[in-house]
Amino acid sequence: MSSDPTSKTPPGDRIAKVLARAGVASRREAERMIEAGRVRVNGAQISAPALNVTPADKITVDGTAVSEPEPPRMWLYHKPPGLVTTDRDEQGRETIYDALPDDMPRVMSIGRLDLNSEGLLLLTNDGGVKRKLELPSTGWLRRYRARVNGRPSDASLEPLRKGITVDGERFQPMDVTIDRQQGANAWLTIGLREGKNREIRRAMETVGLTVNRLIRTSYGPFQLGELKAGAVEELRRKLVRDQLGLELEDPSGTAQKKPTKVKRGPRVSKGAADRKGPASGPHKPASKSGIKTAGKTFRSRNTRG
Repeated sequence: MSSDPTSKTPPGDRIAKVLARAGVASRREAERMIEAGRVRVNGAQISAPALNVTPADKITVDGTAVSEPEPPRMWLYHKPPGLVTTDRDEQGRETIYDALPDDMPRVMSIGRLDLNSEGLLLLTNDGGVKRKLELPSTGWLRRYRARVNGRPSDASLEPLRKGITVDGERFQPMDVTIDRQQGANAWLTIGLREGKNREIRRAMETVGLTVNRLIRTSYGPFQLGELKAGAVEELRRKLVRDQLGLELEDPSGTAQKKPTKVKRGPRVSKGAADRKGPASGPHKPASKSGIKTAGKTFRSRNTRG
């Protein structure tokens, strides 16, 4: 632990970054843990994140030792509807972490899908990866299939393509295509490069449409493909390295058992989909996702059809 006030560049990394790399929490959440007095370095409680640590320092959170960080890893998860994307829900609703397989390591979600939304959710063990991919500057296209109640036309959807303001919040232009009309409902393909709270649902309401099903089919180069609801599939580490520009010692990508849990406080708060749509459902999975995985698929304890 660096304590030399005259040192211009203290050795090591900031404590919050180290905690995020170890998969304890995101960097911001780690800073809140530190401010709450839950983190100790070499036995001494710290209260501010302005501290650099090295591998020689012993770090604990709530009395639990923080292990050396694993190489950055990522998973594709097909989130079913009815799960909240948070560590702990104040209303007692089931979270994605409750439904993940027991042999998954501790992970964090990259972005969120709301309670009733489904489809592709990226998971990672690395807070730095999470932060990088959530930044608007990353600019990755997120593609969705949306079933809306109403009869949209290209003219009625044009405001969404130009960008709109909803309740004082500016939404960037969306790519919106009408796939087909099916009775009182229509299927749309939607692409956007940001992830504001309930953005698609709120935007559709402004043009007189109600979303009654929403499925994320891709996030940047990563696609939902044929992954079944509730299943998790790890990406090859070489792919993670290539897509994110990371240096990894081990490119294999095999899951390990969860480490001892650290109690965390509540968090504060896509290839393209088939445009014709199958007669029996909203999303026709591609025959190949285009993304190679580590060859191991984890099945959720609470897989939902």
